[in-house]
Amino acid sequence: MPIAPIRFLSRFAAFALATALVFGCAQSPTRTTAPVAAENAAVRDAVREAQQLAQSVATQTGAQRRDTEARIDRLVQQLDDASLQREAARLAEGDPLYDYVGRALLGRGLPLPRAFARAGWNFDDRPAADRDGYRPPVKLAVLLPLSGSLSAAAGSVRDGFLAGYYGESRRRPEVRFYDTAGTPNGALSAYDRAAGDGNDFIVGPLGRDEVSALFARGELPVATLALNRGTQATPRGQSSFSLSPEDEGVAAADYLLRRGAKQVLVIAADDDTQRRAVASLRERLSARGGEVVAVADDNAAELAPSIAGKQVDAVFLATKGSVARAVVARLQLAGLGDKPRVATSQLLSGTGKAAEDRVLDGIAFPSESWLTRGVHGLSGAEATGARLASARGAAGRLFAFGFDAWLLTAYLDQLGRKPDAAVEGATGVLRLDGFGNVQRTPAWSTFVDGDPAPLADASR
Repeated sequence: MPIAPIRFLSRFAAFALATALVFGCAQSPTRTTAPVAAENAAVRDAVREAQQLAQSVATQTGAQRRDTEARIDRLVQQLDDASLQREAARLAEGDPLYDYVGRALLGRGLPLPRAFARAGWNFDDRPAADRDGYRPPVKLAVLLPLSGSLSAAAGSVRDGFLAGYYGESRRRPEVRFYDTAGTPNGALSAYDRAAGDGNDFIVGPLGRDEVSALFARGELPVATLALNRGTQATPRGQSSFSLSPEDEGVAAADYLLRRGAKQVLVIAADDDTQRRAVASLRERLSARGGEVVAVADDNAAELAPSIAGKQVDAVFLATKGSVARAVVARLQLAGLGDKPRVATSQLLSGTGKAAEDRVLDGIAFPSESWLTRGVHGLSGAEATGARLASARGAAGRLFAFGFDAWLLTAYLDQLGRKPDAAVEGATGVLRLDGFGNVQRTPAWSTFVDGDPAPLADASR
């Protein structure tokens, strides 16, 4: 059976119509008030400043460009949903601000008024797409660190990719794997070999340093889906897909904000991955009127001193589940046991014994759709893990990531053409923003009686 993960998010259209009706009925010329006028003026001022900044980005590089883009994102995130949708529809074709506003819409699960412009985006050499948008490459290269310190992780990604590849009964590209050895120079050499071999699409590399080295080249001769975010911006006509901790921090912030929680206590481990998640959470909260009121070490004996005199609406746990079990008891002692709690996917690490993990019940964390619900075209996580060590336990996340990398090679063209297109992947719902970055809306899970279980509103 063919894999058919593309869906067109018709509920977005219904949501947009309902929003228009609500706001249309709530406003009339005879009921305009000074506060409403002042609010509209503030929105226009924010959009005007963001437009000016977006115009200047094209001439900037390095830290200056990153700072300018961060300022644009903060201005855009200040807008409420209705204002964001309205301003997106008002932007003219070719306005560079549209990519930033559109990215914010995708992050909130809101519809785009039109597709993004795709400068340098061309898949015309591929055979025509099937009705569901399936349009894979003709000759495909996959760049992975099959040797070196990242080889185990690469093996899970490779096996997930091949599970998707062989699970497709329609036309498939010729595929070849290239070893990057996990180094920037190895990645550049592998890319050059793949380009010289006549591949019309390249997936990878995987390591962050590898991707940064490749993107630093700027223009690339072959269309590429990098499997990480680099420190450089994604070059024109290219794309990237990642399971980055930054994305989890943003997802957690949005999850809390949708529930009215703006004053957040963070309890975090002292490692780079968790620091990156906390930094992105803090930035997103700040941009949308919230704040991190305090950051406590996950090994702190007491939490009360960290929150003395502060309002706490919710708690963000950036730590492993094995440590979080003790943290939950400290939250109770600090009077925070009834506050909403959200965590990174690291909450699953060090768990697996329901009797011990019951203390984690009710904590929400981002998860992969495949691990909790199943995905069309892929056997269930438990059955697959029983057959393949590369899909078992923590490795299952990378296996799902590899499966989605295959789907993206086949549906990337459709994602770029249709404003309401999405892929129902193994790691979540996948969409493409105006910068070539795949935006992932994860599934959400929690613990119930000590076992991970999907949340009912995970798709929202």
